[in-house]
Amino acid sequence: MLEVGLNPYGLTYFLGLQGRGTPRANPNGRGLEGFIELAEELGARTLEIAEAWLGPLSDAELLALRDRLHRLGMTPVVSSGLHHGDFDICVSAAKALGARLIRFALTPILCGDRAAAGERWPELVANVREKLGAYAPRAAAEGLTIVIENHQDFTSRELVAFCEEFGPGVRIVYDTGNSFPVAEAPLDFTRVIAPHVAYVHLKDYRVQWTDEGIRLVRCAIGDGAVPFKELIAILAEHHPTLPAVLEPGALEARHVRLFTPDWWRGYAPKDARALAACLLAARRNRLPDDADYRTPWERNADHELVDYELAMIRRSAANMRTAGIMEGRALA
Repeated sequence: MLEVGLNPYGLTYFLGLQGRGTPRANPNGRGLEGFIELAEELGARTLEIAEAWLGPLSDAELLALRDRLHRLGMTPVVSSGLHHGDFDICVSAAKALGARLIRFALTPILCGDRAAAGERWPELVANVREKLGAYAPRAAAEGLTIVIENHQDFTSRELVAFCEEFGPGVRIVYDTGNSFPVAEAPLDFTRVIAPHVAYVHLKDYRVQWTDEGIRLVRCAIGDGAVPFKELIAILAEHHPTLPAVLEPGALEARHVRLFTPDWWRGYAPKDARALAACLLAARRNRLPDDADYRTPWERNADHELVDYELAMIRRSAANMRTAGIMEGRALA
């Protein structure tokens, strides 16, 4: 029931979106062209394209890209961030490409760490509401849906509240690895948001336990803690089909310091049974406490990064095919 494809955020070094120095990009990255070629190799049916690639394209180039994706059988999704993106560029690109969805991350908060925002957390939430209130009617008037991501900042019920507040023009893009950063078990999170999901980011983590909490370590999708078959069965109760993309985690591990009192600032009180379910789910395929969790990026081994990212995305596709989640030919 998932029309699985690719987004760029698990391939940031290979594609040139991440590098060292200023600007923080890899000048040798393959960019949009390399992204499409890899998507074609993997048999992608959905393609999430970053605003950074779309903004510089002319109208003629956008129409050519639309026609190319149509020939390849790929449905486009436009991707940006609510706190930094250009909404007008996203709408124009979506209309030119024939995309129905514009994906937005909501805040810069990661690891569920609202305390990192200090007194600014309520201000960040107010800014999300203000922008969704302005953008949702404009998107709906153009026949577009804004899909908001659980980007390690908001809980399942908070995301549903946004959907209920701003109506059917706002739905959820579900990042399957990102329930752990807000101390929710994947299946509990899924049950709450499932009716409001319009798009899926397939992500997985191996979890390493620390004295301060849990460290979420990037891995091939299907090798970690996320119970994909059960999760997708819940989504299938509400949706006959959904667009989805493969997205291995970031090149930096996410340390969720939920064993420390400060981390809980900004959260409502939590039922102990719900927290226990999260911690139990985090034990699945866990990474040993003494294992080296670092990616080549974290080890400053940049020469390994391209092979590392490509091997992981290809294994992810193979895992999802074996599980019956992704269609297409098996990869060598």
